[in-house]
Amino acid sequence: MAVQMPAQAVAASTVKAADPGATHAPSPTAPGGHPSHRVCAVPKRASRMSCRSLERDDVKVPKAQLAAGATPSGFGPADLQSAYDLPASSAGGGQTVAIVDAFDNPNAEAELAVYRQQYGLPPCTTANGCFKKVDQRGGTSYPPADSGWGAEIALDVQMVSATCPNCHILLVEADDNSMENLGAAVNEAVALGAKFVSNSYGGGEGSDEPTFDGQYFHHPGVVITASSGDDGYGVSYPAASPYVTAVGGTSLVKNSSTRGWSETAWSGAGSGCSRYETKPSMQSDSGCARRTVADVSAVADPSTGVAVYVAGAWHVYGGTSVSAPIIASVYALGGTPAAGSLPNTYPYAKHSALNDVTAGSNGACSGSYLCTATTGYDGPTGLGTPKSLSGG
Repeated sequence: MAVQMPAQAVAASTVKAADPGATHAPSPTAPGGHPSHRVCAVPKRASRMSCRSLERDDVKVPKAQLAAGATPSGFGPADLQSAYDLPASSAGGGQTVAIVDAFDNPNAEAELAVYRQQYGLPPCTTANGCFKKVDQRGGTSYPPADSGWGAEIALDVQMVSATCPNCHILLVEADDNSMENLGAAVNEAVALGAKFVSNSYGGGEGSDEPTFDGQYFHHPGVVITASSGDDGYGVSYPAASPYVTAVGGTSLVKNSSTRGWSETAWSGAGSGCSRYETKPSMQSDSGCARRTVADVSAVADPSTGVAVYVAGAWHVYGGTSVSAPIIASVYALGGTPAAGSLPNTYPYAKHSALNDVTAGSNGACSGSYLCTATTGYDGPTGLGTPKSLSGG
């Protein structure tokens, strides 16, 4: 699978064990004037994936420097639960959300502990059965550590905690960032019983992806989410798979409306028409003969980003790496999917459970809804963002 992504270098965290030819690529300055950078390198080899996290350059507060009683910059659990009207304090118990990432974060559980303590969430540990980390074979022979993917892991497990504090977390670490090993980790997550699997990574489309669909992503009765990308208009894989919920991104802002929040399409969210994937029956938009990305969305703009604790400091993160685990966790709050079902069809059957995002754009394209938010379905935000579990 050819990875078709920009390859400009930028000073950022180093990749210790990923693609030797990889480079870090800058992201555009986020709306609002907040510069950010990608935390994972952009691979140059075929069939290698990059994580979808963006870190704000202007926010880094070591734990020791956060004043007692102070709140870290960026949205926390209460903000996300308010914005998306989630009953997270009383729902999700017994559900397991799996996070699939490449390489190892040896401090993931310890960083999660700091995050949950900061926001008054109950402990989620290996000892109490809430947290579990395995390699892609379900064992404890963890892959080499990597600083970029380690930050991605921290973000992902903390977003599950923010959205569904009562959910258990299964972290499955792939040997490296190849699609084959990440796919094997997805299969292992499902084999271990997870009904909700989040994938915050992607690469360019390729003719081999329909084969990968059947090998790794066709799991009836299991929710599988995938980030739509952080490069604006354009499609990446596995978000293009017809078996996953492709998750786009928004800019989320508090306001004085009845909801208390407003959202617009984030300029970096991926969207568009797949070159290789058959259009799933759930989609009826006329601008794409094949699969259209995305399906739904959540906050992803680093300028309106989330608080994340990693490597001893508080940061603000964005990217569709934020929105993918949020959406997987919202599914978990809603209950176990029906056996044999394709859960990515659920949002299409219940539009009332979504906030329709009608403003913002991620680029220029021939079919305006594919890159510009509009009433009803559009590419950057799909059908919209979580409104409630009841559809009210």
